Amino acid sequence: MYEHNLQRTACNMTYGSFGGVKGRDLICIQSMDGMLMVFEQESYAFGRFLPGSLLPGPLAYSSRTDSFITVSSCRQVESYKYEVLAFATDADKRQETEQQKVGSGKRLVVDWTLNIGEQALDICIVSFNQSASSVFVLGERNFFCLKENGQIRFMKKLECSPSCFLPYCSVSEGTINTLIGNHNNMLHIYQDVTLKWATQLPHIPVAVRVGCLHDLKGVIITLSDDGHLQCSYLGTDPSLFQAPKVESRELNYDELDIELKELQKVIKDVNKSQGVWPMTEREDDLNVFAVVSPNFDSVSQATDAEVGTDPVPSVTVKVTLQNRVVLPKAKLSIYVQPPLELTCDQFTFEFMNRNPDGIPRVIQCKFRLPLKLICLPGQPSKTASHKLTIDTNKPPVSLLSLFPGFASQSEDDQVNVMGFRFLGGFQVTLLASKTSQRYRIQSEQFEDLWLITNELILRLQEYFEKQGIKDFACSFSGSMPLQEYFELIDHHFELRIHGEKLEELLSERAVQFRAIQRRLLTRFKDKTPAPLQHLDTLLDGTYKQVIALADAVKKNQGDLFQSFTRLKSATHLVILLIGLWQKLSADQIAILEAAFLPLQEDTQELGWEETVDAAISHLLKTCLSKSSKEQALNLNSQLDIPKDTSRLKKHITLLCDRLAKGGRLCLSTDTATPQTMVMPGGCTTIPESDLEERSVEQDSTELFTNHRHLITETPMPEVSPTQGVSE
Repeated sequence: MYEHNLQRTACNMTYGSFGGVKGRDLICIQSMDGMLMVFEQESYAFGRFLPGSLLPGPLAYSSRTDSFITVSSCRQVESYKYEVLAFATDADKRQETEQQKVGSGKRLVVDWTLNIGEQALDICIVSFNQSASSVFVLGERNFFCLKENGQIRFMKKLECSPSCFLPYCSVSEGTINTLIGNHNNMLHIYQDVTLKWATQLPHIPVAVRVGCLHDLKGVIITLSDDGHLQCSYLGTDPSLFQAPKVESRELNYDELDIELKELQKVIKDVNKSQGVWPMTEREDDLNVFAVVSPNFDSVSQATDAEVGTDPVPSVTVKVTLQNRVVLPKAKLSIYVQPPLELTCDQFTFEFMNRNPDGIPRVIQCKFRLPLKLICLPGQPSKTASHKLTIDTNKPPVSLLSLFPGFASQSEDDQVNVMGFRFLGGFQVTLLASKTSQRYRIQSEQFEDLWLITNELILRLQEYFEKQGIKDFACSFSGSMPLQEYFELIDHHFELRIHGEKLEELLSERAVQFRAIQRRLLTRFKDKTPAPLQHLDTLLDGTYKQVIALADAVKKNQGDLFQSFTRLKSATHLVILLIGLWQKLSADQIAILEAAFLPLQEDTQELGWEETVDAAISHLLKTCLSKSSKEQALNLNSQLDIPKDTSRLKKHITLLCDRLAKGGRLCLSTDTATPQTMVMPGGCTTIPESDLEERSVEQDSTELFTNHRHLITETPMPEVSPTQGVSE
């Protein structure tokens, strides 16, 4: 309706029929420097400075006395008549005001004051009858009820620091009720000075009101400092129960020990059967769904716009949370494997209800991202350093139907060779035999085989499920590519050792740098300066070494991150091949993944090699043990970085050896006994020996040959990218 551009920074305001004006309200605004500005709708009336104002306090208008009431920085309640304000000297003539005599009649004179000795949070003026009104002042430690002339009607000392208050009429004649919220999340209701009710709130109230909602009278509305609005109703009786005093008696420690052991057994049984947190006890309370957009984002959200010459795309994933009951707090965490990245990986949703169970619950949802996010169509290659062959029990499927969008459709709709190129330039070739039910994956990088092999198996399973075929199965009959896997382990371990050496050198140079600084500072502070003796040259050289070492540490950390990513890809491939080789169940594959992939990233205190070695040693000592002597071996309780990787490689080879001889993976302690190994045909027994002393050569030569021999054992002729696989 109208607008005023304020010339001073405003603090608070009030309104009313100032001077007895009828039919309209005037507005009074108090600025930060203690000036009262009065506006009559569209026009500015006048401005007055309050005498001795330092900091503005709360402001209220009393229509009965036609006066403004505030609390000054002198910690006293002051009342100014509107008539005195209107006829006082204008604020533009403030310099003249200070020179005015007391009896001039134009000086701004206070009507009455009351020293309360503390700063006020709020002022409220309430008229409950036609004869009188009361001024309520909420202080930092007390709240006051004053008469119209400034005399104290009553006051109440508060036990907690208040945050807001609201006086309202009482059901008893001549009394006043007051709602007072405090910083202890409590709401107190006083009848004059008597506490009548106390209730707990889920937040600290900064404002409180009483209203009538849907014919429900007496609804208490509170506002928190972060914007939550809550409607409460005092419709329940308070609990008057008091716990009886416990009789003192002597403790029987033997009985307590027995009871403690029973309780520990109950806890152990519950954790063994259900886990620490219930995962799927009530799935309908909260469900999580993830939908991956079929198309890439029109504008890529990737932090790195390009990898080499390839632009990096991005895709949007829509995550839906459906809850049947109101949850107190939901935290959504999203994880993708490096080098994939997220724009945001943490979301938190706050609710006001309390969890009836009092325990956190975890819901998980897995989703697959499109292959084109990190892989582009490429040219097939005839030769490659690393090759794998996957056998199936069903007729071969055209690769065009398995990987649409990665090859152009030929005339006969049969594509049996396809090339893939990862962002960054590495190539992978996939070949399908037309008659022998085999698929070959080959690449120059061993770790690059995993993603295409995994995608091939998943897409074959989905293809045959759509056809209604349920007995589809894949297998791997070649030799395990452990030698290539061990090369990646050695490279990762070498980078870890190199990083430790660089950090030690950096620490030494930093100590040297600080020592030279101290000596130079001593020389400069000396009243009779001595020659520097080339300390400045030594400081400059040490500084350059520190910078060079810091750069080398940073570069090594980047190389270590990339090496760990390649190692994890190769580990996924080895687990996949072991599962196909021994036809392991999903539970057994999960045990292998927990043992081989315990860390999301390397840390300075804990690395991949020692963690995996401890997990595999535990499996060899329990479910894969062959003798009681192996079960009696003690594993290292402390995980330290090993001297080399020979022990880890020995245990990985031994794990494959035991699985080849019929060993099965399980976590039950009941099966941690020496097993009678079922020897498959063609496998010779390996004599029992100490787990620590068994040599790699003895364990591996009988079962595992060089991975490159796979091509001669299961021959598949070389083909050109345009030809099929001939028999």
